[in-house]
Amino acid sequence: MVRISRRAFVAASSAFVGAMAVPGLIRAQEAVESPSLQAQVDSGALPPIDQRLPENPLVITPTERPGKQGGDWRHALVGGGSLSMIVRYQGYEPLIRFTPDWSGLTPNVAEGYEVNDDSTEYSFRLRKGLKWSDGAPYTTADIQFWYDDILTDTDVSKGGSSFWKVDGEFGKLTIIDDFNFKVTFKGPNGFFVQRMAWARDDHTTQAPRHYLEKFHIKYNPDADQLAKEAGLESWIALFQRENGLDDDNTFFANSERPTLMAWTWQSAPGQNTEQAIAVRNPYYFKIDTAGTQLPYFDRVVYQMVADPEVLLLKTLQGEIDMMDQYIATPTNKPVLFDGQESGDYGFYTLKETAANVMVFQLNLNHTDATKNALFNTRAFREAMSVAVDRQALIDAVFVGQGSPAQPSINPDDPLYNERLATQHTEYDPDAANALLDTLVPEKDDSGYRLDAEGRRLSIIFEIDQSRTTFTDMLQLAIPMFQAVGIDAQVRTMDRSLWETRVRNGREFDATCHQFGANGGVAAMLDARYFVPFNSNALYAPGWNLYYTEPTNPQAIEPTAEIKAQQDLYRQLLATGNPEKQNALMSELLENAADQFLVFGVSLPPDGYGVVKNDMVNVTKTMPNSFGWPTPGPTRPEQFFKS
Repeated sequence: MVRISRRAFVAASSAFVGAMAVPGLIRAQEAVESPSLQAQVDSGALPPIDQRLPENPLVITPTERPGKQGGDWRHALVGGGSLSMIVRYQGYEPLIRFTPDWSGLTPNVAEGYEVNDDSTEYSFRLRKGLKWSDGAPYTTADIQFWYDDILTDTDVSKGGSSFWKVDGEFGKLTIIDDFNFKVTFKGPNGFFVQRMAWARDDHTTQAPRHYLEKFHIKYNPDADQLAKEAGLESWIALFQRENGLDDDNTFFANSERPTLMAWTWQSAPGQNTEQAIAVRNPYYFKIDTAGTQLPYFDRVVYQMVADPEVLLLKTLQGEIDMMDQYIATPTNKPVLFDGQESGDYGFYTLKETAANVMVFQLNLNHTDATKNALFNTRAFREAMSVAVDRQALIDAVFVGQGSPAQPSINPDDPLYNERLATQHTEYDPDAANALLDTLVPEKDDSGYRLDAEGRRLSIIFEIDQSRTTFTDMLQLAIPMFQAVGIDAQVRTMDRSLWETRVRNGREFDATCHQFGANGGVAAMLDARYFVPFNSNALYAPGWNLYYTEPTNPQAIEPTAEIKAQQDLYRQLLATGNPEKQNALMSELLENAADQFLVFGVSLPPDGYGVVKNDMVNVTKTMPNSFGWPTPGPTRPEQFFKS
């Protein structure tokens, strides 16, 4: 991934064959009517295609070849809280998006944009005539509404979109006309456009004013009454639910809210226990080089699957067209490999970008004062780290692929920090016991250590039950912790409960997760394991909130070292100079090595996904990331079946 060029006004070009959009090649008047929508056009229920598309639609060069409209993309959602996965398949439509090879950025909903020399002013041009899925115009009025009534409305905002701030102040939005606007910051904001391209970060394309304003008291005096009728306390709760921007499970469960995405809900998740169905958006703003309106698939059909084992069975039976999340584990690969012929599928390669395969995260903001003090002791985290036989986990769960490493940067990346990657990775239970003997020396009759209050030192790792590789690794790691006198336990739960207890809670002991990024700009944008700055840093919920809202009553003021690290991260995000970015990130990583906030198992080996043999235009090798929401930037709207 490389840094976007400055100065030049960026409009899409044909520089990357099959990867970049080519605006201006085909106008709306030259587009071909959708066969599946022809009857609605003939009856007058829908306007003809040249009136549904913007004047300058986004022209996509298909990865392999142009396709035909029709058919279903058969997919799955696992467990009750996996709706964040939808951004990967149908939910990635920011103003500016990452290119399919993650080499840079390209316009998407926006027709073009411009950045000044010092990264303080960003100008954007929207597509004239672009419409929401219900046919209402999408203009700068929608962006003004989001800015005034969601982002900066103190009654409504929950503190998201921090990349819109510099030195604690929101960038100033200036509306020039219906299709042009600019954002001006008091100081440099070097990653602003990259953050817009990050998964689910750009809310300017997700807040339809004409739909949402009826739930806001400023536009509808009866909004409180609407809330009461919906069983909610006030219009604020109703408005937050209807916009859904702070919670993926809420956002993707609303079938009424218009969208700019390729498919719009016919039956959203939760409306039916068997499946969720998204259907073609007749106003979608993209066409292929033959003039065919995208998407090719008429529908995306998500089967609601209880657990990964059921998903595996459905895949082996040929019922899933494309999937990697929750199924493409190392232990499943032999079974999936043997089932290729009967299931009529093959594989694609995922180049792993995560900082680790699994990260142990003690709650450094625990509500239990005794546990909080112990977990915040670096030597305690060191002891737990060296108590883990990483090679045993790698051999058993990843079939020997990988080598012991902390959450860190890939050795091939210029930012690689050897100390950060390798410290405290050696398996040394004697050293662990020696450290613990100085911190929690007392033990009960069963050999478990007692904390300062005389209680057995229990640490419960709460994890999402759908992450089977975590469960497999913890089955091995738990006895290792117990062997040094820590009463470690695992509590698995549905993803939705995990989100409530862990991501949005304070009372849990510990958890395990992955992601983050292991190189380049991606690591700078998702530095979750190196600095607590958003809710993905699960180990420090109070410190995360302090980063974005230091005056919030729920925020916890960090130590001086952590505050300095957060300030350094703000400096990094402010600069648009690549050399300075690298220097600041290197300093951040060195500090992270000093602080040793979390510990992991291994840098990840390359992964895989499963794809049916009749699926066309699926990229054979792609990054695996949530920020570059795999496979979203490869443009699922141009997938089809032969």
